[in-house]
Amino acid sequence: MRRRRRQKAGTTTWQHTRWDVVHTCGHEWTHDLSARRADQRAAFARWLAGRDCTDCWRAARQGDTATREKWLVARRAAEQTAATEWAKRFDMPTLEGPGNAVGWGERCRHQLVTSAHTALVTEGSWDEADWTELEEKARTVTRAGWWLDQREADGTDLPELLDAATESDRATENPYR
Repeated sequence: MRRRRRQKAGTTTWQHTRWDVVHTCGHEWTHDLSARRADQRAAFARWLAGRDCTDCWRAARQGDTATREKWLVARRAAEQTAATEWAKRFDMPTLEGPGNAVGWGERCRHQLVTSAHTALVTEGSWDEADWTELEEKARTVTRAGWWLDQREADGTDLPELLDAATESDRATENPYR
């Protein structure tokens, strides 16, 4: 004989391991809770009743994803525009590497060099002559991957990072290299 029991205002019913749950979205689903211990099933069914059903949850997430992706695309485009304008203004060379890495590397270079300028010149004790020397070193590093590798570095670390850059990170005049 299967026992049936009503829980609080009809939100859940159970038959040993199968629970009928009315979700907050109004849909009723039968959930198989046999994978849970018997003493955990009622609490889990109450938790499920406080959530949207799977279909409504997925539909809501898909809507959020589209909005989030649209926002991210707009933000990346704005960052890329700012990085490109900055590179032209300060005569930075074009980076080398695979297609997606070049754009990302340009954004990373822009963020790192501008944060270094803020930390070292604006808020620090460097003068324009010191900064010009560092800027020249930054122009020699043309591998997009190098800038990507430094994307989480602090601006104050840029002088040391540029000193440590290897010859493979720097530009060469040899087209067959």
